[in-house]
Amino acid sequence: MKLSTRDADGYFARPEPERTGLLIYGGDAMRVSLKRQQVLGALLGPGADEEMRLTRMPGADLRKDAALLIDAVKAQGFFPGQRAVFVEDANDTAAPAIEAALTDWKPGDAQIVVTAGALKATSKLRKLFEGHRNAYAVGLYDDPPGRAEIERMLATAGLGAVPNDSMAVLTALATDIGPGDFAQTLEKLSLYKLGDASPVTLAEIAACAPQSTEAALDDVLNVVAEGRDGEIGPLIRRLTAQGTTAVSLCIGAARHFRILYTMASDPGGASSGAGKVRPPLFGARRDRLVRQAQNWGPDRLEMALTHLTDTDLLLRSAGQRAPAMALVERALIRLAKLGGRR
Repeated sequence: MKLSTRDADGYFARPEPERTGLLIYGGDAMRVSLKRQQVLGALLGPGADEEMRLTRMPGADLRKDAALLIDAVKAQGFFPGQRAVFVEDANDTAAPAIEAALTDWKPGDAQIVVTAGALKATSKLRKLFEGHRNAYAVGLYDDPPGRAEIERMLATAGLGAVPNDSMAVLTALATDIGPGDFAQTLEKLSLYKLGDASPVTLAEIAACAPQSTEAALDDVLNVVAEGRDGEIGPLIRRLTAQGTTAVSLCIGAARHFRILYTMASDPGGASSGAGKVRPPLFGARRDRLVRQAQNWGPDRLEMALTHLTDTDLLLRSAGQRAPAMALVERALIRLAKLGGRR
């Protein structure tokens, strides 16, 4: 049977032990993995690996030995409790072996949980689960988690006290980063708040959220935007030593100044514009960029973007012979002097 996305969230949290099997498929391997971990944890409870109630096997192995899955499904362990067989990264070549196991399944056998990548509607594996009366097929797409899903993840991480403003920031963050990064952020936040029952603050989220750029790149762009032209040279040497190229530095600078332009040109002011930036800005970084946008203003930021575009075109020009990093350094110094004017 095909399980809708809306119903799937409830099923992952409370799977039905009497089902024959479950297929979870999707193009995002991390999203599939997280849901597989959730459903197996809810189905088997703690200690499943130690008690040998969970058997894992690659889908590719079933092509060589079709009986491998049936043997695992029928095997009886030493410990009581629900059992499951997890088939990882299956595709249509494993469909015959999985079909045989589904057909031979009896109540009391281990439940069959299969994960796969993106499957077309014509996929044999997908049709096998969608057409089965006692098994489910769930397709996962790149939709960000909803509020209910985020609340469940927060509860699992032991983060109960989350004010509305912090929840809004977490919801925006979940929209703009991958599911794996978001899960790691919540895990870091949980460790950060270990033994602290106070509400989650925006500063704490900012401390745990992944950074969109390397710290060294952020340093040089902040120096440029704040008009401190004397500090640009040493920072660029540091970036060069780390392997940063002139083109990537120019692209990073253009991205930074586009963010500032978006904030500065917002009708409600830079603070209002900061709330519309994606990925979202947090804490001290948000405050710093708001100040930069206010100091520059939309007119000078437009000039800066034009200058960076010209520099980027020059770097990519076939006739360009000057050292690329020197061209970018000169452009950034000019921008810093422009930003330093009042």
